[in-house]
Parts: sequence; C-alpha cells; structure tokens
Amino acid sequence: MKYIKYSLFAIAAVFTTSCDDEFLNPLPDTVVALDSYFTTDSDVLSGIYGIYDALQGTNENTETNIGRANRGVQFEHLLTEHRTDNTRNATLEGSKSDFHRYIVEAVNVESEDYYQSMYQVIFRANNILNYIDVADESNRATYAAEAKFLRAYAYFKLVRLYGDVPLVTSPVNPGDTDAIFIRIDESQVYDQIKSDLQEAVSVLDNSNKARASKAAAQGVLAKVYLSQATPDYAAAEALCEDIIASGDYTLEPDFYDVFYSELNNEIIFAIQYLTGNADESQSFSSEFTSSTRAGREDGQNIVNENLKADFDAFGGTRTAVSITDLDGVLDVDENEVIKYLPDGSDLTTSPPSYGNFARDAGNDYIALRFADILLLHVEATMAGAPATVDPDALASFQLVRDRAGLTAPVVSISKDDLMTERRVELAFENQRYFDLIRFGEFDNVLSTHSTEMGYVYDSRNARFLPIPQREINLSGGLLTQNLGY
Repeated sequence: MKYIKYSLFAIAAVFTTSCDDEFLNPLPDTVVALDSYFTTDSDVLSGIYGIYDALQGTNENTETNIGRANRGVQFEHLLTEHRTDNTRNATLEGSKSDFHRYIVEAVNVESEDYYQSMYQVIFRANNILNYIDVADESNRATYAAEAKFLRAYAYFKLVRLYGDVPLVTSPVNPGDTDAIFIRIDESQVYDQIKSDLQEAVSVLDNSNKARASKAAAQGVLAKVYLSQATPDYAAAEALCEDIIASGDYTLEPDFYDVFYSELNNEIIFAIQYLTGNADESQSFSSEFTSSTRAGREDGQNIVNENLKADFDAFGGTRTAVSITDLDGVLDVDENEVIKYLPDGSDLTTSPPSYGNFARDAGNDYIALRFADILLLHVEATMAGAPATVDPDALASFQLVRDRAGLTAPVVSISKDDLMTERRVELAFENQRYFDLIRFGEFDNVLSTHSTEMGYVYDSRNARFLPIPQREINLSGGLLTQNLGY
C-alpha cells in the first residue's frame, strides 16, 4: 500500500512471528506480543494497515524464498485466469505451469502460498477484532467494519477456490488448534461472509478507494449473493443499483486511464503498490512479458487464441489497451497482456523496453471497479434467464459498450452476450474463473478448451484446488482433501 506499509515497520515483528510455521495457528509468543502491543487507538489502526499488507504481499524479487514470505494477491492470476480459457504460462516447466493444464497438486507452492496468504488476512483481522475495545470509542465501529470486510474478502476467495474451508472468527489460543483444521460447509462460510459484509455496508462510507468502503462491501456482497448455491438475484440487484445511484463512481472516458491513473473515478477498491520500492512493489506486471523477458520467468498470462478472437470481435477500444502482438511480431496465440505495463514501458522500441523498475512495479491490483458493478447489475436483473430486455439492464450494459466505442443501441442481452462482455472488459482482472462458475458454464467451456489445447480435463480437479498438503500434515489428518486429489 502506498501509504500503509510505512506505518508497519514498528509492528512488523509482531505480525511476522505468526507467519513462519503454522499459518492457521498463531504461535503462543504472538498472542503475548499482541496483548502487550495493542494499547492505543493508533496501535489498532496500524494493525488495520497490517491486514492490507497481508493482501498486498511480498514482491517475489524482494524475498525469493516462497517459504519465508507470502505473496498476497500477487499469484492470484495463476489460480484464476490460468485456470480458464483466457491465459496460460509461456512454458510447461515448473509448478506455475500446472494451473493452465488443470494438473495442480496438493504440494503446489503457489496454491499453498495463496491459501496461507488469505488466512494471514483472516487471522490479522481476527486479532484486531479481539482488541477493538482498545480503540477510541468513536472509531471502534469503523475499525471493526473494516476488519470484517477484509476477513469476508479473504474468505470469499477461499470458499470459491477451495470449497469447504476452516472457518475461524477469533484468535486461536495455544492448545485450541482442532477448530482451525475442521472444514466447514460452504453454506456456513457464506453465512459468515454475508454477516461481515452486511455490517461493513451499514457502517462504512465511500471516502476510501484503497481501504474498505460501503460500495466495496456492497459490490463484494452482490457477488456473494450471485455466487451462492441458490442466488439471491433481487438482493444483488438492489446493491448494484444503490452503488449506481450513489453517484460516487463513473466510468473513465478513456479505458487506458482505468489502469494508469490510479484511484480514478472508476475504482471502488484497489490494493496499492509503489514503483521502485522493494518493500511496496509488485512483480506480477513484469511476469506478463514474454517475448522480451522483463520478469524472472518466461512469461505468464499469455493470451489464448480464443480470447484474442473475442477481443477482435467485441473489444473495441479496449483491445489496444489490453493485449498486444507487438506490431505483428507475435503469433495470434502469443499476444501479451498490457493492462499493467510497468512504469516507463515503451513498446515502440525493438526489443520493447519495460523501464527501470519492471520487477518493482507500482501498478495497483484492481479488486473492484464500476464497470464490474454495471455488468453485475445486468446479471442480477437477468436473474438466471437466458436473456433480458429490462431497460435498466440495457442502460448499464450500454454504458460499458459505449465507453469501448461500440455505440450501436443494445435492445436485448443474452447470457452469452453478458459473458463475452465481462470477458473482454475484465480480462486479466481475475474474474473469468468465477464468472464461469456463476453462469453455470465452467465444465462446458473448460472441457471444450482443454480438448482444443490437448489438456486432460477432470472437472473435479479443475473446479476446486487441492487443500495444501502442508496444512493437512500440520493437522495430523484432521484436515481432509478435496475429491480428485
């Protein structure tokens, strides 16, 4: 976070002692440290910042040992975009290449890191909530709502990627470890997520974009309602309409500015990074380069040919801001992502230049933006039907299309129209995996894609990631594995 991590140096030791061994089980010395540390309102606020720091994660170039530092959201494209028909790794070597072929194993280090990272968010949130009475009375409700938003955000990621997961809502004392290894039914996890987000909606305002806000909680809650086994379309629709009616967010006229004018009018919630700062930068931007390698590896998020075809047909002005073939140098199935080019990049040179800080990039991770809300509004209004002509849904859809230069009047929206629009609008923002599940097209799309690419598709392995073997080992067998692994 650009302004958050500077506040963390004094508390770094407090939090990191719980990171090295059992990610789901705070060690006894951590509990003691927290008792002695959280004594003032500013201490609690610093702890809130620490939750965001866990989401931000550590740049892979700052600490290369994955066993010593969590990456936060910096590996998320592997677990999401790569496990759809959108993108793939440039090579077949290494554990990062297993995601796009749906052969992730329980010992995969990137999946393990993400699982641990989200539980770091959850446990830091739980610790703050345990000490909320230390804060000034005027701030307690806001701090609690912020911590609960972040806890819900992390659990929402986990439950959709891993299925049933341990549900922990308070600090774990030494000797009380069994509860953190018992997987809880998805429905109960969703109930907790909804409860946390509903509190956040009722307490927060829209004064922040790099921290939790009412609209961020509303937007995530709308996705929760749409993601449940039995979707609550009416509730999701009402939440989206409230965000739209607030007038606090608008589409950026130029799609380019969404990604390169940080915290712009379209951003609802973003995780921030700082260019050139080893402690506050991210490395995923550099890893999206391949033909001229700016990152440590051969290239990630290489654009599949079928996504390139959708961009050609439906991308409009978004295409040139999203992908590139470097003026014809790259084959149709080798286009690269350019939504997150590091500062100082120049694609007109030969070879392309990616600036002085490609591996210490400052591009924000965009967690939620207004275009996503407009398209969620269409989805909620459609309510599972094959198409809609609802005027409010048409208006939301038209706004997104107009910004892309596709101004022909929209008179009807089919499910396929909406899925394609979300695909090209939100490509590389880690939404496609979750979209396919919500729309009931996960197996259909990915089995077809696997056949085209020569992958071996097993719906059990593709739908949920394996519970990390490390956690199963730590549990002594209490933590069970997903089917198919």
